Amino acid sequence: MKTQEYYLDYFKSQLNSFLDRMETEPKFLYEPVRYALSAGGKRIRPVMSLMSAEMFGANADAAVDAALGLEIFHNFTLLHDDIMDKSDMRRGRPTVHKKWTENIAILSGDLMSLVACKCTAKTACKREKVLDTFLQTAIEICEGQQYDMDFETESDVTVDDYMKMINLKTAVLLAGSLKIGALIANASPDDCENIYQYGRYAGLAFQLQDDLLDTYGDAKVFGKPIGGDIAENKKTFLLINAMNLASGNTKSELLEWLSKENFDRDEKYNSVKAIYDTLKIKELTIAKIEECYNIADSYLQKVSLHESQKSVLRNYMDAMRTREF
Repeated sequence: MKTQEYYLDYFKSQLNSFLDRMETEPKFLYEPVRYALSAGGKRIRPVMSLMSAEMFGANADAAVDAALGLEIFHNFTLLHDDIMDKSDMRRGRPTVHKKWTENIAILSGDLMSLVACKCTAKTACKREKVLDTFLQTAIEICEGQQYDMDFETESDVTVDDYMKMINLKTAVLLAGSLKIGALIANASPDDCENIYQYGRYAGLAFQLQDDLLDTYGDAKVFGKPIGGDIAENKKTFLLINAMNLASGNTKSELLEWLSKENFDRDEKYNSVKAIYDTLKIKELTIAKIEECYNIADSYLQKVSLHESQKSVLRNYMDAMRTREF
């Protein structure tokens, strides 16, 4: 039986081959693309797409163009996200706009989105449905990014609002990756829908884990300094729930930190984290993560394959599920 390491190594070799073939000029258009795509990362979306394709009976080779498209598009979203968030680091290295300029990063990101579409369109099997799923996913990711930006100036963001935003910004790409693999393998409509919902709820859990890791994680493992969300007053699941649960002096202290324009980053991080600890925000978030993973698992159970055929995907998800906080 093939392992998750097999799929990761297979995809890495395909990505390296793609980068070797990619144009080199203009230098400041293509070099940032190579830089972004060679920065490492878990390659979750392409690996899940390849796993899904083979789980439903196709060969990974049939899904590799779509897998490349998914990974390139994902990295495009990170590149532009870093510009909008003014992030300095990504995966332990300077972000593209910090290493070069914002204008270079924007144009290289635009190129990545187009290359991602071109790769996906090369898929031979179920090309129309695969491309439609890819493009709909891309549209929804842009919608999610806009909601995220809107939240910066809105004071009444609810938990439901936040879950809708991360569904669009993050979860649909995992869901679409699995569905694209299933489509390439000619899976039934029911199986395509169930594997999509599996990916969607797993994606929600994954983003909530990232929120938690930004406050409670290890910077060396996380790949960037922790505490960024707190420093930026980013409306995460943690902050929204803290605002709902805090009262009295605790609420006053939290609001005071949110209103400060000049502050010591470490002091703010430690103070807000202490408020989260008092309100048991970590435990609340972990419970929501587990809820999402359990719903995801219920959809995987509905997929009409023997459990042994789902084991590689299930083991892969279990590894993500047990990331340290």
